[in-house]
Amino acid sequence: MRIDKYLWCIRLFKTRSIATEACKKGHVKIDGTNLKPSKEIFGNEEIVVRKNQINYKIKVLDIPPNRVGAKLVDLYRKDLTPKEEFEKTELLKYSKDYYRKKGTGRPTKKDRRDIDDYYEDSDKNDVNL
Repeated sequence: MRIDKYLWCIRLFKTRSIATEACKKGHVKIDGTNLKPSKEIFGNEEIVVRKNQINYKIKVLDIPPNRVGAKLVDLYRKDLTPKEEFEKTELLKYSKDYYRKKGTGRPTKKDRRDIDDYYEDSDKNDVNL
């Protein structure tokens, strides 16, 4: 079975075209080598798929005949993704959390002046050390 079809069948991607694009962009690898969407996949192979800034590590247990239900996915793959990968996304969420609330728009002139003053003060403190 083709790798893009396999990733779609085990519900890692919503559509087959999205799975194909992921393969073309180099987000799907076996042993560190990028795969083409037409690469044939067999049992007992370990695939690394980068999706949403997480490197999923999947072991192929069996080839499904067609797209399977969500409850049956674990018959055809084993998820070997380390928990650290999921913890990285939590850290990314916190790092993206700025002092401004989401949806408040661009900084005002006063906000911009405050930001500039902050950077000027930190530069002066660095020189005095």
